Amino acid sequence: MEPAEGAPSGSPPPAIALAERAEEIGFDSVWVYDHFLSNMPDEPPRMPVHEAWTIVSTVAARTSRVEIGQLVMCTAYRPPGLLAKMAATADAVSGGRLVLGLGAGWHFEEYRMFGYPFDHRVDRFEEALEIIAPLVRGETVSVAGRHHSADDAVLMPLDRPVPILVAAFGSRMLRLTARFADAWNTAWYGLPDDKVRKAFDDMDAALAAEDRDPSTLRRTVGIDARELETNEEEGGVLVDDLARLFEAYEALGVDDVILAFEGATERTLDRLERVLPRR
Repeated sequence: MEPAEGAPSGSPPPAIALAERAEEIGFDSVWVYDHFLSNMPDEPPRMPVHEAWTIVSTVAARTSRVEIGQLVMCTAYRPPGLLAKMAATADAVSGGRLVLGLGAGWHFEEYRMFGYPFDHRVDRFEEALEIIAPLVRGETVSVAGRHHSADDAVLMPLDRPVPILVAAFGSRMLRLTARFADAWNTAWYGLPDDKVRKAFDDMDAALAAEDRDPSTLRRTVGIDARELETNEEEGGVLVDDLARLFEAYEALGVDDVILAFEGATERTLDRLERVLPRR
């Protein structure tokens, strides 16, 4: 949910209107990512990127039903106590519709450009979770870590426990997901394949290692849908492929399929609207 290239300056970010339209046509959730740059490593920046928490808060105020997810907030970019406080506030603004997505970050150029430490990322992430997770669940927290600390910290007000989603691949990150998170994200895929199935198997192993019931973890899958934008025909590849894709992931026990379109527009949502009656 980022602005299309060439969007006029001075106008509201298109992501806000897209979120309102997504709610209107019946989508269950809208998701925002947290980056300073929209490019992959070794590529020039492709599109402008607005700051994620500001977008989340505005979408929270401008919508009334749709769930608002983050895929994901980088814990390196904000102190963990502040991040937890922002989550509690945005959740209150939304009336209890926020999913707090968290990740350790990966885009080295963002860290370098803005002066964030890139070392010991998983260590830093684990300490951040030790502060954020209990805070957003209403607990008082004291942590004396190497990278982060809190001393009798508490969130006031906190309207409800805010669910945490973690995006994770590696064994240690999966164990942290199993230990701290309500939901898990793996991405980016097309139709289910052996890579997807291995990710699910690895998550199941992490849950077993943490002695956690697999049914208690919400599973979300990010789909790279850019290739599906190319067919202009009514009832074409977008509708047919997505209907089949939804059915395939539902059969695997996936709770949420999250579609990522590069430079999504109102036309993208108009075409997606044709998929929904099939669900």
